[in-house]
Amino acid sequence: MTKDKTTWYASWFDTPFYHILYKDRDYTEAENFMFNLTEYLNIPENGKILDLACGKGRHSVYLNSIGYDVTGVDLSENSIAHAKKFENDTLKFEVHDMCKPYDSQFDAVFNLFTSFGYFDKAEDNLNTIKAIKANLNDYGFGVIDFMNSEHVIDNLVAEDKKTVEGIDFTLRRHVENGFIIKDISFTTEGQFHNFQERVKALTLKDFESYFEQAGVYLIDVFGDYKLRKFDKKSSERLILIFK
Repeated sequence: MTKDKTTWYASWFDTPFYHILYKDRDYTEAENFMFNLTEYLNIPENGKILDLACGKGRHSVYLNSIGYDVTGVDLSENSIAHAKKFENDTLKFEVHDMCKPYDSQFDAVFNLFTSFGYFDKAEDNLNTIKAIKANLNDYGFGVIDFMNSEHVIDNLVAEDKKTVEGIDFTLRRHVENGFIIKDISFTTEGQFHNFQERVKALTLKDFESYFEQAGVYLIDVFGDYKLRKFDKKSSERLILIFK
């Protein structure tokens, strides 16, 4: 693993508290999205998919269950250790830095659930897209499932609280220097914790610029997991299909 553990994502994602806070994510919605996406892309039977920044592997496991040969990679050693419990002949997981190409090519590379825009340096975002390009075979498609930053900022909730497994999380959000920032604080077992999530508020125009620099071509843009048309004001997601 090459990223410094002091980066917010390397430290926060590797804690059990990250997974506790987000344990209620909608698995059915995620599975429907994967089904819709693979049907739209017409990925061949037994096709190879790279799940880039796979976390604990929920998308990877489902994609494998519907017939694909899946490799999930993530920077978090703890997440990959958990995901490895699900490995089989056509499903594997590895610790990997998504800024660098993986050592294989695929029919599709998926970067899902706003697992992009973490980096302070813009070149790392560009390097990730270049790495995705390098990992696509001649017929392969890249997919980035990002938040619709404009919609998120327009509807930003400055502060709320969430209790999960007896832990009271306080979530504070603001925009600073082009990043959407979420401060997460809580006390458990007598110890106070404070973490931060920082995601660059990238727009469609920003991605178009990255794509041009990386030499990839934007094919389609969707605004939600049902693959409906993208609207910069009302869509919750920015889903980019490219090759």
